[in-house]
Amino acid sequence: MRKNKENKETKEKKNKKGRLWLAILSIIVILTNIFAIYNILRLGPVEEVIRYIVIGIFVVFDLIIIFKVRSKRLHKEKKVRLLTTLLIIYLIINCAISGLIMYAYGTLSSINRDYVTYSSSLIVSSDSEIESIDDLSDNSIGILSDESSPEGNIIPNEVISKNNLDKNNEIVEYDDYFSGMADLYDGEVDALFVPTDYPSMFTSMEAYENIDSDTKIILTEEKEMKKSNTSDREKTSAGKDVTEPFTILLMGVDSAEEGLSKNTVANGDSLILITFNPNTLNATMLSIPRDSYVPIACWSGTPENKITHAAAYGTDCMMDTIENYFDVTIDYYAKINFKGLVSLVDTLGGITVEVPQDLCTDNSSREGEVCISAGLQTLNGEQALVLARNRKQLAAGDLDRGLNQQLVIQGILNKVKDMKSINQVMDVLNTVTNNLDTNFTEQQILSFYDIAKDIMNNALQKDDADLINIEQLYLDGTGQMIYDERSRMVLWDYVPNTASRDDIIKAMKINLEEEEPDMIKEFSFSINDEDYEKTVTGTGPYKTAFTYDLLPDFTGDSEAAAQSYANAHGINVTFKGNGGYVVAQSYPANKRIDLISGSVVLTLSGSGYDEPEDNTTPSQGNNNSVTPPTNEEDDTEEIKTDQDKEKEEENLPEVDPPKKDPDITEVVPGTPSTTY
Repeated sequence: MRKNKENKETKEKKNKKGRLWLAILSIIVILTNIFAIYNILRLGPVEEVIRYIVIGIFVVFDLIIIFKVRSKRLHKEKKVRLLTTLLIIYLIINCAISGLIMYAYGTLSSINRDYVTYSSSLIVSSDSEIESIDDLSDNSIGILSDESSPEGNIIPNEVISKNNLDKNNEIVEYDDYFSGMADLYDGEVDALFVPTDYPSMFTSMEAYENIDSDTKIILTEEKEMKKSNTSDREKTSAGKDVTEPFTILLMGVDSAEEGLSKNTVANGDSLILITFNPNTLNATMLSIPRDSYVPIACWSGTPENKITHAAAYGTDCMMDTIENYFDVTIDYYAKINFKGLVSLVDTLGGITVEVPQDLCTDNSSREGEVCISAGLQTLNGEQALVLARNRKQLAAGDLDRGLNQQLVIQGILNKVKDMKSINQVMDVLNTVTNNLDTNFTEQQILSFYDIAKDIMNNALQKDDADLINIEQLYLDGTGQMIYDERSRMVLWDYVPNTASRDDIIKAMKINLEEEEPDMIKEFSFSINDEDYEKTVTGTGPYKTAFTYDLLPDFTGDSEAAAQSYANAHGINVTFKGNGGYVVAQSYPANKRIDLISGSVVLTLSGSGYDEPEDNTTPSQGNNNSVTPPTNEEDDTEEIKTDQDKEKEEENLPEVDPPKKDPDITEVVPGTPSTTY
């Protein structure tokens, strides 16, 4: 009897321990389950019905657990072990669900970075005796006047204050980096604060093609800053919900390193403006030429300049510039590293693209050449980068490159529907996260889920169809060599045709449902017509081009010839000296006449000046349109001065503008033409 009693007491103790263990384990399971439910709720619009069903099942399981643990009938050891096993399995499921959602959510959160590392460098001329910041005394130091610029003003002022540079040196403020760099080269300023990757801003300009060897860095300072402290728009979008028609600006960053942990002040070489209508699954896509001559929003007085130069002043400046010019609100932006494009395409298993022509360019590390051939084919990452980056071998340079980049984007979108495994999805997500910076919030990104379902359903119904119907837009324009006030040299600019811009704006507004489309009453088309080509909005034909009347180079012209040309083109000229030929002029050649104030002073040689053997009149070779440079790195031509000696007459080649329609007639030099 005594032995049976002891066995019974031992058994009761084990049951009590088992019940206590079950109670503790059940509490842990219920807490992890609550956390899992919280994470499921964070998924926002993703499968709401299914999510609430899952949450309901979890709640039922929790009630069952509580009932079982509290039940007095739970006294058998086998039942305790079974329930313990089930609770452990349930705990693992809860942890797995929470971990997966937290990982995905955290990854999405990192796409919209809270902090950005900015880097500013103090540079001097390579032949300067200044070797370090300690050598600066009785010197002039240039900074950017924009107090919101981290690299141009905020970091420089911290360096100046920390080292007391303002006591023994003159601090010179500039509205833009180009004026400061021009002064550094001319010796007007001794040192200049610029973004650390400043060579990417200047090397495309002939005068600065050797900027790496022409200058040297004496100090580099980095600072991690919140986006919200440096930008009004980079952190959080104030745009539309993604369930409504919206716009997004894609900005390509051509870096030899993968990732976007640091701020990249790239030249904005790749700009693609997209409108997307989730109701129709239609998109418009416009590649904006890097040399487009448009008003720069963040510069004082919004003067016209290459749009690529706006990128050096931050994302806000670029977005404001594009919004103002194309009369559209940019709801979102995405900054993409070209280096990451290679990894993305490889992760997708390649993309299928119709390559328009044979192309070769450096690989992503700029260490070797990669070539692709014309025709329909599957490209790997490095080959896709050739198609997206190359512009030197294309007939219209950057214009054709923009169209090729659209082909790459379409190829990537089409390949998304072939993803079949969670591992591949996670690999793509990791690649995108590392090489993308955007102002999409986590919830806005998750809102794409329903859109993605509609796109995939559409793709399944039409197996060979594009995931999204993309309408290509093309900004027509004319090339001109225009004197740039800031860099103080003549640059090749792409002057957009305003009629083309109007057509583009209308197409975007129609897709955004801000305007009603014009109804086509008559349409003739035969599927057997092999010559049929899809119309690209913005290509015209337009009856006339848009160009500016530019000041010619008068040097070498007689007083009578110069006066005659000036009278014909509404230029007010004043002659200095008696007789002979023009040897100097107060305004540089190729300066826009509409920006000249007062009279142009022309200095004459006097009676002893010998007539040049080959005298070219001012009206020749100064206002002709030219094709963009495509076979050389530089897009610029430095303006020569007349102050020391006679200037050799320069004749620009008379070449048709890129992709110019045969119906376009040349603009007679004069005020800018806006008649169509």
